[in-house]
Amino acid sequence: MDDDHVDDESLRLDKWLWAARFFKTRSLAAKAVDGGKVRLNGALAKPARAIKPGDELALRVGELEWVVEVRALSKSRGPAAQAVLLYAEREDSRARREAAIAARKVQAHPGAGVKGRPTKKDRRLIHRFTGN
Repeated sequence: MDDDHVDDESLRLDKWLWAARFFKTRSLAAKAVDGGKVRLNGALAKPARAIKPGDELALRVGELEWVVEVRALSKSRGPAAQAVLLYAEREDSRARREAAIAARKVQAHPGAGVKGRPTKKDRRLIHRFTGN
């Protein structure tokens, strides 16, 4: 393995989440862990909690949820192809996540009904609503 991979050791949870590319920064990973969005082996954890290969993580990022098994540890953040090797996602988790993505694509875009600038009638309604 490369120098950035750690063998038979443990690594901070927030650092691993960042290296595995679930979060863009370590501070975002730490906030998610503190906010209860990440469960380690079924229990809530703190950002500094040590993880090791074989641990199971359940994490929620936005609307999507992953259940993964830690396969390897890495000290640094590498390319996406390398990050995917750090974990293995459970098949039921992958199916739920792909179904949620497909359902979101089927729904209309929130701004689909908005067409250009408001008309005079729309402005009157807006002013009546806002009180101006």
